[in-house]
Order: sequence, then C-alpha cells, then structure tokens
Amino acid sequence: MKIGELAAATDTSVRLLRYYEEQGLLESRRLASGHRRYDDNAPVVVRRIRALLDAGLPTRVIRDLQPCIRRDGTVAECKLETLQEHLDGLDDRISALSETRASLAGLVSAARAREQACV
Repeated sequence: MKIGELAAATDTSVRLLRYYEEQGLLESRRLASGHRRYDDNAPVVVRRIRALLDAGLPTRVIRDLQPCIRRDGTVAECKLETLQEHLDGLDDRISALSETRASLAGLVSAARAREQACV
C-alpha cells in the first residue's frame, strides 16, 4: 500500500503518517524508487495509534506498548501497569482541575455578588 492510499484509508494526512513512522510507531519498506510501501495491516495499526493518542498517551508510550498489543487491540498484561500509571495521572489532573474550577467559580460568584450589591 502506498502512503497516499494509507492516508485515504485512514483519513490521516501523509505528513502525520510520516511522523508516526519517524516516531517508530509505523513501519514501511522503501522501494528502489524511494517510495514507501506499507503492509496490508497498516490501516489497523494507524487506527490503533490514533485511538491511543486520543486516550492521551504520548508517542513514546505508544511505541513501548505496541509489542504488547494483541490482535484484538487489547493490551497484554505486560503493559497494564503503564496504562494504570497514565490513568492515575489523568485522575490527579482531573482532581486538580476540579479544585481550580471551584476556586475560580467562587471568585466569579463573589464578584457578581459585589456587583449586585452596588446596584
């Protein structure tokens, strides 16, 4: 499969596919002409990369996870700890954002109350 075909099949830009390859997430072989050729399973790999990126994982972690991804797309036990660590980090960030939001909402409420008192 040529890079343009892979881009069309996955609704992903050619530039992004090249980036995935540069990051070690996607493999191709080069023809004598220098053109990239991808295996038939490349669309599955690209969709999996995009799903993992959408889940908030950085490319370095995705690269590390790839050997442990089963054919059905689930992650083998060898990397569950890594996923749990990222989930815990996300929970910590959500908690911190909730506290920040509550603080900001309190400031807005106080300002509105003062504004109403002045009217």
